[in-house]
Amino acid sequence: MDIGIDLGTATVLIYINGEGIALSEPSVVAVNHKTGKVLSVGEEAYKMLGKTPAYISAVRPLQKGIVCDYKVTEEMIQYFIKKVCKDRLVKPRIAICVPSSITNVESNAVMDVALSAGARKVFLIEEPVAAAIGAGIDISQPNGNLIVDIGGGTTDIAVLSLNGIVNKTSVRTAGDSFSQVIIRYIRLNHGVLIGESMADQLKKEIGSVDYTEDKAMIAKGRSLITGLPRGVEITRSMLYPVLYNEGQQIAAAVKEVIEKTPPELVGDISTNGIVMTGGGSLLDGIDRLLSQETRIPVRVAENAVECVALGTGKSFLYLDTLVDGFVSPSTKKF
Repeated sequence: MDIGIDLGTATVLIYINGEGIALSEPSVVAVNHKTGKVLSVGEEAYKMLGKTPAYISAVRPLQKGIVCDYKVTEEMIQYFIKKVCKDRLVKPRIAICVPSSITNVESNAVMDVALSAGARKVFLIEEPVAAAIGAGIDISQPNGNLIVDIGGGTTDIAVLSLNGIVNKTSVRTAGDSFSQVIIRYIRLNHGVLIGESMADQLKKEIGSVDYTEDKAMIAKGRSLITGLPRGVEITRSMLYPVLYNEGQQIAAAVKEVIEKTPPELVGDISTNGIVMTGGGSLLDGIDRLLSQETRIPVRVAENAVECVALGTGKSFLYLDTLVDGFVSPSTKKF
């Protein structure tokens, strides 16, 4: 049994060969500190964010695309694998996507977590390569393709050609960064503290990095002056400047990758265009901003959120042909 896992900072998606996307749940775990036991995982735990008593905490065990809580991550993966594996006697082969900038220590941690969770064999594949495979791009041809994968914790950018990575970078400006600047803006300018869920809602409904028409929404939180509940009307024009600054950081990273790419491949990219994947690519105007900054056509892939999971699951077909893309931690032997 072959399983592809998009182990995201915000969401975990699992792809099973022959079945498609079998699971899509938030990467949140609720832990009881009195007993040390995990209470709930995924969707149920996400509903607890910011609503738990002192002895229970709903946490994200992955930050910026890396494992920051080893034990909780292991339990989370174990729970999800049990949920999708009907035959528990068969240990699956697992492919997990990781950020391009992952270090040996971080990749070893991901490998250990997956093996402890019940994997027979583990492969790590870089996010932009998985995204390209999931988006249906033929990376075996001598033709340059530029992938921008905006996840929850990291944005991975890579130029791919002939089954290899020509140039790549990974920046920590991504979906979570957009949410954090919204929280900071409302706290500093309106004296109201809002939670992550509220910030995500604002980002999806009225957030934009290419301000066209104005929209408004009520942000509910706690007043920092009175300590009482308070709602404040937030408009798209208010959030535009802070979101635009974050978008510019991603655009700068894309331009940096293009500058270091051979001219022949840049010619291919200008013809093929830039392909965007990941949940962050759905932020209003981010594709238009990149197109404006790079002067290259930009398109958001179909099923942008699921692209990386699809590519990770299909990566088993490329085990022998991919020159780059698979990460081999120094302490592991396949």
